[in-house]
Amino acid sequence: MVSEEKMILSGEPENEEEEEEEEDMVDPMETMRQKCEEAEHCVHTRERLEHCESRVGSRSSTAEDCTEELFDFLHARDHCVSHKLFHSIK
Repeated sequence: MVSEEKMILSGEPENEEEEEEEEDMVDPMETMRQKCEEAEHCVHTRERLEHCESRVGSRSSTAEDCTEELFDFLHARDHCVSHKLFHSIK
């Protein structure tokens, strides 16, 4: 009864441990993405993307964009993630 009154008066939940636990949760896919970005093939496609971005950014007027390089990088990263992610999910 006392805890219910505290909750009503303060408007905050009494158990703060649950809130802290939720904040500590990390999406396993984000962790896998970071690891896969360091893989050899992903590093190569990222370098191609960065080279394209610097080339396009250095020009004042160009119709070129880096869509192909971006898709290549995302495909390589997601391909790597797909092989590893589902083995780590419970």
